[in-house]
Amino acid sequence: MAQITIRVYGIWIDEHARVLISDERIGNREFTKFPGGGLEPGEGTHDTLRREWAEELNLPIEIIRHFYTTDFCQWSAFHEDTQVVSIYYRVEPQEQPSIPIYNEKQAYTYEGEREELFRWVYLDDLTPEMLTFPIDKKIVSLLLSNY
Repeated sequence: MAQITIRVYGIWIDEHARVLISDERIGNREFTKFPGGGLEPGEGTHDTLRREWAEELNLPIEIIRHFYTTDFCQWSAFHEDTQVVSIYYRVEPQEQPSIPIYNEKQAYTYEGEREELFRWVYLDDLTPEMLTFPIDKKIVSLLLSNY
């Protein structure tokens, strides 16, 4: 029987018209997406997003507004029997990041099972092909048509 998972992502566009994206590696699988992650039992979507940004970026955020919720069936790239519902919010940090945020894609060290690196991409340079998953590609198209 198919399962459903809910993923919640933040879109941070800074004062230089750059958007924050995440380059991740799990095992030998590499992908690029927006920062965020999976809803856990007992959480609301805002709780999930705040927790994920605190865990991944050590950064408290303010959730500005809802941006998009998946309106088509998207199967998981990791679990073929799982449908993914993704919810995106515009966010603003409440303080300056304490971890490195790069201006170009960095090489993975392959130390450990998982790595996550963050980088800025100017909206003028952003293309759907830069992101891995179909839903994130749609978000890029929506961002570009709105900004």
